[in-house]
Amino acid sequence: MTDVARVAGVNPSSVSRALDRNHPFSRSETADRIRRIAEEVGYSPDPSAASLRRQSTRTIGVVVPRLTDTVLAMLYEEIAKAAHERGLFPLVATTDDDPDAEGEAGRLLLERRVDGLILTTARLDEAGDFIPTLANRGIPYVLALRSDGKASAAVGDDRLGGYLATRHLIDLGHTRIGMVAGPSYVSSTAGRAEGFREALREAGITVDERLVRASGFGIESGEEAGGVLLGMADRPTAVLTVNDNTAIGVMAAAQRLGLRIPQDVSLVGYNDTPIAARLPLPLTSVRMSFREIALGTMTLLDRAAQGAAPQTLTYAPTLIPRASTARLR
Repeated sequence: MTDVARVAGVNPSSVSRALDRNHPFSRSETADRIRRIAEEVGYSPDPSAASLRRQSTRTIGVVVPRLTDTVLAMLYEEIAKAAHERGLFPLVATTDDDPDAEGEAGRLLLERRVDGLILTTARLDEAGDFIPTLANRGIPYVLALRSDGKASAAVGDDRLGGYLATRHLIDLGHTRIGMVAGPSYVSSTAGRAEGFREALREAGITVDERLVRASGFGIESGEEAGGVLLGMADRPTAVLTVNDNTAIGVMAAAQRLGLRIPQDVSLVGYNDTPIAARLPLPLTSVRMSFREIALGTMTLLDRAAQGAAPQTLTYAPTLIPRASTARLR
């Protein structure tokens, strides 16, 4: 740095500011000249030393249940993009939705001195002690996609999404509607089930709890739950699912049982992942904006680092009708 400063005719502190892309001085013509000289003499800054000076590593930790889930992979990509736009680098760890694994993943990220954490692993059953530990230690963190009802969170309006999907089916004449509802410990699935029940009650339709089946998030869970629903003697004429993967599972169950979609059963997925519109029978789905959620998450993380009170940012979904739903005959 001293060599660069001597050649450029500036102080070493000016070299430091020129090489720090987050410093206003780095956008000046003088900074451009300093960077060219640094490149010519083969100098590059030591990120570890820079982080010690700033008491910041410019990294954030992102904890997700799994990256084999399309929804979580899409959200992580948007978080990474939003982080890079702010000069931050994301480090990701997976937990398989295990509270103990969440604690271990979070501790490993904190050992790498991340500046904050984004968690998509929050649970309503309060299993695990990692999130309370973060709060007690004053470590900046926010929740994404899921909420625990306490910490700052950026989420989709899941109640509205469940309502829109169910209202769509009701408007098509369906009154016997089933739901593959996902796990009960996840706030997003609880919200979608709440919207489902609200739409039915509003239409004067009695909620038949036999038609609401808990499940996981995978295709296999959708096929298992769908098989139960569609195998009933008084089966539903339409099914809402917690995500597009479980909807694909319901499609498999319908085919195995000799039922046609949408002639025999209408079907709605959730999240509108890229595969939904590209299936042989395009899937009606509820679209969420992962970009908005990611940007909201970064905003909340900034506020958390400044000691702001917890708040929730909620983003409205959109129903995308396709060929998997039809009017009841």
